[in-house]
Amino acid sequence: MENTLIENTLVSADNHWALLAILITVGVFGLWAEKTKWGSKMSAFVITVIGTFILSNLSIIPSSAPSYDLVWSYLVPLAIPLLLFNANLKKIIKEAGPTLLAFLFGSIGTVVGTIIAFSIIPLGDEGWKLAGIFCSTYIGGSMNYVAAAEALQLQSTELLVAGVAADNLIMTLYFLVLFALPSVKFLKRNFKTDHAENIEEFDPDEITDEKNFNMLDIGKALSISFIICAVGFAAADLTGIDGSGILIITAIIVMLATFAHNFFGEISGADKIGILLMQIFFAAIGASANIAVVLKVGPILFVFAALILSVHLIFILIGGKIFKLDLAEIVIASNANMGGPTTAAAMAVARRWKNLVIPAILCGTLGYAVATFIGVAVGYWLK
Repeated sequence: MENTLIENTLVSADNHWALLAILITVGVFGLWAEKTKWGSKMSAFVITVIGTFILSNLSIIPSSAPSYDLVWSYLVPLAIPLLLFNANLKKIIKEAGPTLLAFLFGSIGTVVGTIIAFSIIPLGDEGWKLAGIFCSTYIGGSMNYVAAAEALQLQSTELLVAGVAADNLIMTLYFLVLFALPSVKFLKRNFKTDHAENIEEFDPDEITDEKNFNMLDIGKALSISFIICAVGFAAADLTGIDGSGILIITAIIVMLATFAHNFFGEISGADKIGILLMQIFFAAIGASANIAVVLKVGPILFVFAALILSVHLIFILIGGKIFKLDLAEIVIASNANMGGPTTAAAMAVARRWKNLVIPAILCGTLGYAVATFIGVAVGYWLK
């Protein structure tokens, strides 16, 4: 994060309690607003970023403060393992079925799209970092946007916020495209549509086996995540490689979730705690943004993101056609690439594709597990 500047704001940069209270409150507001009719058209992340962005640019809160650095340095790494407690790679490979194949084609399309977009659109000195971040988020989701930004050491919060704005705008439009694809006559003629023709009403909770988590689960989840972060950053200090801490933490939790899946699978609610921490991070990012920079850089990043997703869609459709995949499987896999397990499962439920809810969650979780590594690798390769 950037150095703290002296600003004339209603809440001063050294008023840590007030600033943390604002960040958490706006983050929780985003979660609440996402459930409303008007907020459902945007994600909780977008609402949160907009909230603190407005407060910052109205000089109510500062654009730079030690509290924001605290969020970046500690809450973001802590959120990563919490979101990956269910990243059991053996289960994903075994149970995701044809949706996993479509997901892999979508991931390849994202990598190719990133390389093409980077070669066409000038993004400045830190363009390779932005490319890696966008590649990561369109294989995994918003969690990987944050993790890749930390791993690639992108220090410009204005670029981060402009990226979030562009990412979420193009993602909203792409959601509409995905919802429309199963109704396109040309695609219906050329792809299997078994899922679309066999829809049924069902209770999503029966599919996901969602359990209420208790105080012991919260304690286990947080203590394990703190330990993993401590070990991960200690290992990163030994390597001396900047940004490697996030990658080591991700590798540790994925291995543990895979080989000790019985233990980790019994801990409920870790992902919910992780999502709340990510909300606080996005609140800090929104607060750090300068409106002039966002308006200047945002449109370029929108075109950049649109080009990546266009290539991604072409690849996943071609791959689906070659391997005779169902159109619904392709749509859900693409959603898992772009938005992660939550949005992919939500689309499967909304479309009443009962048999695709679990594959949606599994593929989205796989994206969380691997996307940061792929995005960082692509970024350094483009550098």
